[in-house]
Amino acid sequence: QVRLVESGGGLVQSGGSLRLSCAASGSIFRYNLMGWYRQAPGKQRELVAVMSSGGTANYADSVKGRFTISRGNAEITVNLQMYSLEPDDTGTYYCYVQDINYRRFWGQGTQVTVSS
Repeated sequence: QVRLVESGGGLVQSGGSLRLSCAASGSIFRYNLMGWYRQAPGKQRELVAVMSSGGTANYADSVKGRFTISRGNAEITVNLQMYSLEPDDTGTYYCYVQDINYRRFWGQGTQVTVSS
């Protein structure tokens, strides 16, 4: 059974920073993608950032230059460093891992709230 656990969400003022982390455990022997989605109230879930197993990162246009995705020190961990947060960044952030069979595993979500 695969389990992803996120941490690091919270309440921050506009212009502030937060760092999200996600650790995967269970039977994921090889993966090809790790990333983060977010969902704001009343909106569809959107991709925020994704990193391949080779280290290539891609970002949503809305977060480029402000967010950085990285791998953690432990196996199959992914971080999202967020700077210059804006109220539009508010939402529930979900990490995911895609294995080499294209199965996706999701975390339970962590809330990020940016006040103006």
